[in-house]
Amino acid sequence: MSTSTSIAQALTGIRARIIASAQAAGRDPSTIGLVAVSKFHPQSSVIAALEAGQRTFGENRVQEAAAKFPALRERWPDLRLHIIGGLQTNKALEAVRIADMIESLDRPSLSDAIARAGDRAGRLPHLLVQVNTGDETQKSGVRREDADAFITASITRFGDAVRGLMCIPPHDQDPAPHFRLLSDMAARHGLPVVSMGMSADFERAIACGATLVRVGSAIFGARPAHA
Repeated sequence: MSTSTSIAQALTGIRARIIASAQAAGRDPSTIGLVAVSKFHPQSSVIAALEAGQRTFGENRVQEAAAKFPALRERWPDLRLHIIGGLQTNKALEAVRIADMIESLDRPSLSDAIARAGDRAGRLPHLLVQVNTGDETQKSGVRREDADAFITASITRFGDAVRGLMCIPPHDQDPAPHFRLLSDMAARHGLPVVSMGMSADFERAIACGATLVRVGSAIFGARPAHA
């Protein structure tokens, strides 16, 4: 089986599972978007997914995203690129230039860098505040106790560009409480986008209110050994 065939089949299967999970939760499947996480995978895999109808992709590294995606927009102008990894302030300008959404706004210094980058680039992507729901010291995201104040400040600063929240629960814990916490927090702030759930747990995230799920290995396979 070719790589493009396997990616197309995987996407068909993931979409079917999203529909089934939404229906089981009494939700409209059309309200749940799929972000295909293509980090570390070659541009040819992205093209295979695009040819299979996928349009929204997630990348961790700005430099890698910049090498893969701008050239594809000519053929697929409706392509959407999300930056989903922790973002360094010195990468903010490039991220603002190429991304449709930055899912990892998590600290005032990054807010400052994105605001400056937006002024220089003349555009501002949609933004999600990343919440560190497990308060893990090694992980990006604003701590739970600081989240409400940071979300409010971000909305005040960026207005409607702040679309919602994102989290990555601790890998060794039940993700459902973290998903519910994020969904409740988004509702409290009137934010429509809740990005949570990955290959292993996106169905549970949908049950808890996810509007975006980020799926990588279940679509593209294991990341290349050199990554």
